[in-house]
Order: sequence, then structure tokens, then C-alpha cells
Amino acid sequence: MMKRMFTIVVGFMHDLAAGCWAATVLSVYWLERIQQNRQAMSELLRPLQREFFYIGLVCVAIVLIAGVGRTFTYAYIGDIYGREAEPLRRKLLIIKHVLLFLIFGTGIYWQYNMVFN
Repeated sequence: MMKRMFTIVVGFMHDLAAGCWAATVLSVYWLERIQQNRQAMSELLRPLQREFFYIGLVCVAIVLIAGVGRTFTYAYIGDIYGREAEPLRRKLLIIKHVLLFLIFGTGIYWQYNMVFN
């Protein structure tokens, strides 16, 4: 029972942190737009924008750590979708993670440019 509970908690942390990171990307973008339209507010908003960037980095770290944990917890669960579906599931997971790596990398780069340029 504890192994299944741990699996659920790790998966939840992984997904929640990914969603929170996406929220930080939007926050940095919205703050950037406000600063472009109201230059006088830039001095007040720049530190807040920087904080969202760093919070986003923490979220990415949690996504990565929980993702590693999630990899190991799947060994406890076994073949949820059946043995015949496992090769396809693994292939799709690899494709998904390559795409998400590109999305996270692009998002962090975009945030960085908005915050520090």
C-alpha cells in the first residue's frame, strides 16, 4: 500500500511542478508586457519577474527529481497496460520526454531573455 501511495505522490508532484513552471512562464511574459507598455513600472516589476524565473527553475528541478522517482516507482506497479502494450508505452514516453525537454528548454531560454535582457 505504501509503495502505491508513494507512486501516486511522486506522480502528483511531477505533474504539479510542471504546471507551476508553465505558470511562471506566463507570469514572466505578462510582467514583460506590462513593463513594455508602462516603462515607469519596470523598476518595480523587474525583481518580481526575476523571482518568477527562479521559482520556475525550482519547479523544473522538482519535475526532474520527481521524474526520476517516477521512473523507479513504475517498477513497483508492474505492467498496468499489459505486457504487449509496454514496448509502445516506452517508445511514446521517450518521444514525449524529448518533446517536453525541448519545450522546457525553450521556455527557460525565453524566460531568461525576458528577465535578464
